[in-house]
Amino acid sequence: MNSNRPTSGPNLATAHAVGTEDIHPLLVSKMMLTSCFNTLPKSPLLYLSATFQRRIASRKVLLTRRMMSAHMALAESRPQNGAISIAEDLVVLGIETSCDDTAAAVVRGDGEILSQVIASQADLLVKYGGVAPKMAEEAHSGVIDQVVQEALDKACLSGKDLSAVAVTIGPGLSLCLRVGVRKARKVSGLFGLPIVGIHHMEAHALVARLTERDLQFPFMVLLVSGGHNLILLARDLGQYLQLGTTIDDAIGEAYDKIAKWLGLDLSRSGGPALEELALEGDSKSVKFAIPMKQHKDCNFSYAGLKTQVRLAIQARNINAEIPLSSASHDDRKARADIAASFQRVAVLHLEERCERAIEWASKVEPSIKRFVVSGGVASNKYVRARLDEVAKKNGLQLVCPPPSLCTDNGVMIAWTGIEHLRKGRFDPPAPFDEPEDILYDVRPRWPLGEEHTEGRSEARSVRTARMHPSLTSIIQASMQPQDGQAS
Repeated sequence: MNSNRPTSGPNLATAHAVGTEDIHPLLVSKMMLTSCFNTLPKSPLLYLSATFQRRIASRKVLLTRRMMSAHMALAESRPQNGAISIAEDLVVLGIETSCDDTAAAVVRGDGEILSQVIASQADLLVKYGGVAPKMAEEAHSGVIDQVVQEALDKACLSGKDLSAVAVTIGPGLSLCLRVGVRKARKVSGLFGLPIVGIHHMEAHALVARLTERDLQFPFMVLLVSGGHNLILLARDLGQYLQLGTTIDDAIGEAYDKIAKWLGLDLSRSGGPALEELALEGDSKSVKFAIPMKQHKDCNFSYAGLKTQVRLAIQARNINAEIPLSSASHDDRKARADIAASFQRVAVLHLEERCERAIEWASKVEPSIKRFVVSGGVASNKYVRARLDEVAKKNGLQLVCPPPSLCTDNGVMIAWTGIEHLRKGRFDPPAPFDEPEDILYDVRPRWPLGEEHTEGRSEARSVRTARMHPSLTSIIQASMQPQDGQAS
C-alpha cells in the first residue's frame, strides 16, 4: 500500500468547473464512473479481456483521485465546527485485525457510529495463555467476512453506499494485519472505494476527537496498551512528537503476564481480572521499587517490576495452576495484596513519566489544554483516576474515550480514516481482479511520532528512523513540494 498519499488536489475553482458545487460529491463520482464505463465497447469478449480490465482499473484510479480531491475541496469550503471541518456525507468502513480481535464498524463524517462489530478470541487466549500469531490469523480469517457483513447490515448499508475503506496496516502481528488488509482491498476493488491505511496507535489517539468534538490540536497523549507505552505531543493530524516510550515491556503486557502468574481468569484478558482482584488487596503490603526512579527522561520500563512481582509470587508459594476461585482465604489474600501493590507502583511509574513530559511540553506548546489517555489500559478505572489527578495538578483536562472505544475496535479505524480523507490522504481503489495470494504491504513495526532526541544519541535515532520510518516522517515527506513544483 502506497504510503505517500496525495496531500492536495485541485483548487475549489477546479471542483466548481466540473459542476460539483451543488451535487453530492460521491454521486458525482459514481455518475462519472458510470459515464466512463458506458463509453467503452460492450462486446462480451472484450469484457473478459485483460486489456479491458486494465483500462477500467486505470480510469477508476484517475477518477477516484479527481473526485476525492473535489470532495475535499468542497468539504474545506464549508463552515468550520470547532477544530474540525465536518464532511457529513462521508461514510467509512473501518477494519481492525492487528492482534486478537476482529473488528469492523461504519462511521459517518459527522461522528455518528452506524454500527460496530467485534469478534473476540478470548477462548484462544485461555487455551494458549496469550496470543498465538498463527492461531490468531486463522481465527481472523474464519470470521472476517461475517464481521464486515454484519457491520454493513447493522448500518443498513451495502458496499456501494460507502465513501471509503479504512484498515489498520500497522503496527501489529503481520499475519493478522494481512487478513484485514486483504478484506479491505477486496471491498475496495469490488465497489471502487479509496483505501486509507491506518496507524493503529494513531487511531487510539484520535478516537478522542470523535467523543470530544471540541478537542483541538495541540494536546498531550498517553497511549497505554498490551504492546505500547507512548507519551506524545500531538501537534496536528499526523504530526506527533514522541517524548517517551517503553524500553522493554508495556504496562498492558505486565498486567496480562502477572494475571497469568496469579492464576486469574484470562477469558476477558488479564488486565480487568487483575484490576478487580486488586480491589481486595492492600496496595502497600508488598514493597516494589518504582522503575527508573533515577532516570530523567520520559521513557517507561516494566520488565524489572515484572521480575519483582514474580519473585514475590514465588516467595509466597502461589501456584498459578490453582485458579483463584479454588484458592484458600489466605492464598487469595496474598494474591490480592500482590495485585494491588503491583498496580499502585505500575501506575505511579506512569504518573511520574507523564508529569515530566507535560512539564516539558507545556513550555514548548503553552496552548495545550487537554491530556488524552487511550488504549486498552485506559479502560482501567484506577489508571483513569490517578492520571486525572496528574492532569488537574498541571492545569489540564483529562480526556478518555469510553471503555468500549479504548480497546481495539473498528470505530477508531473508521474515524481516523475520516480524519485523513479530509486532508486528501488516501490510496486509490484496489484492482477488482487482484490475486488473493498477493503479499500485502503491512508494517508490524511502525513508530508513530518523531523522537524528541534532546540528550540522546542522534545517530541511533537516525538509524532507527531509516529502518522503520514513522507515520509523522512519512506525512511530512509527502507534504514536501515534488520536483518541478513551486516550493
